[in-house]
Amino acid sequence: MRNWIRTSILTLIIFAATVLFCTTAAMSLWGWLYWLSCAVFIFFNIKPSFIKRADCRVRSASDGADLLCAFLALLFLDSGYVILSAVSADGMFSERFWINVLIVFVAENIVFWNGIIRAYLAGTMIGFRWRVAGILCGMIPIANIYVLCHIIHITRCETAMEERRFRNDAERRGKNICATKYPILMVHGVFFRDIKHLNYWGRIPAELEKNGARIYYGEQQSALSIAESGAELAKKIEHIITETGCEKVNIIAHSKGGLDSRYAISCLGMDRYVASLTTINTPHRGCVFAEWLLDNMPESFKNRVADRYNSAFRLIGDSSPDFLRAVGDLKASSCKEFNQNAPDSENVYYQSVGSKINKPIKSVFPLNFSYLFAKHFDGPNDGLVTVESAKWGENFTHLESKATDGVSHADVIDLSRHDKPDLDIREFYVGLVSGLKNKGF
Repeated sequence: MRNWIRTSILTLIIFAATVLFCTTAAMSLWGWLYWLSCAVFIFFNIKPSFIKRADCRVRSASDGADLLCAFLALLFLDSGYVILSAVSADGMFSERFWINVLIVFVAENIVFWNGIIRAYLAGTMIGFRWRVAGILCGMIPIANIYVLCHIIHITRCETAMEERRFRNDAERRGKNICATKYPILMVHGVFFRDIKHLNYWGRIPAELEKNGARIYYGEQQSALSIAESGAELAKKIEHIITETGCEKVNIIAHSKGGLDSRYAISCLGMDRYVASLTTINTPHRGCVFAEWLLDNMPESFKNRVADRYNSAFRLIGDSSPDFLRAVGDLKASSCKEFNQNAPDSENVYYQSVGSKINKPIKSVFPLNFSYLFAKHFDGPNDGLVTVESAKWGENFTHLESKATDGVSHADVIDLSRHDKPDLDIREFYVGLVSGLKNKGF
């Protein structure tokens, strides 16, 4: 409600300034009234509101939404003003009328571009799809209004979410609710590496550290067998224990990283150094569709893809990437054998998280494409891993969103760096780690 009140006031002020500007200009009254209307119009385009926001980015996005709302309202108000100008005085053939039309056109464009640039630059939830839609539909009547309204809605939702996070941070400042007894080891999935300037986990680690967590990373190679990746993780765990004297670690692992971690715990004796394992969208029961693809794909094609992948990742630090062995370990039959040979340890607390895509057409490529294969062979999935395959341990959390795209394999690690209207992924992880702390881990 406050948004509409604020937008209405802003619209009326800008409209009044525009009308005053039109009137004084058309009548050649270049005195203080003319310059006052110019100043008011410019001022409220620079600073649409005086409400304190969480930070400059949120303020810019919120101001952009205000200006875009004002633009939509101005379209109707200015249309009425132009019609009145056309039927008064000398009508459409007068110089005054065309001056008014020109001023209204320029004023509306200033408000629009001011708002859309702020929203595009400061808003992260708009996403690539709606940015492109805004550009393509800009000159299409009705469609442009619909897209603009949706962009405003998304920006409003983002502002509200950031404000909630700001209030939450203020309330728990100094409480260190994520300061677990043992540090957090975050383990990436297959086909990725831990890169310093492009964090695999997006904005999540920074949010956890802000609330007291100590974070380390798996840093295993991008594509190895479960056994080889597990061995690398075991060395990493031992290094953390030796370096910090922390006795144990809490592992949070995504995708294949969960299987790598289970191998290190169950087969390499790391259960004495691991307090808990939280797997995120890990294919504990494998992927039937991956098995079908590997069994039916021509050998020449598989080898060509593997060679190109292995060559590319040697350039970014992998010493011995093995694409085919990594993928082969994710087959349903391979995971069935793995589960028999790697039973859970009684010394470790196991829990898991899973999610699914709602409508693949709304999700990101290539997960929207792979979703169809996984759905055909396995069932509801996140683009790669089914909900049933992700279940493991004492506690399972089904991460859901009412957004049309749902929660994909990439969304659960904040890969796209934007939130959904009903899911703050950073806040989810804060709750997850806070829960580990409350359990004494």
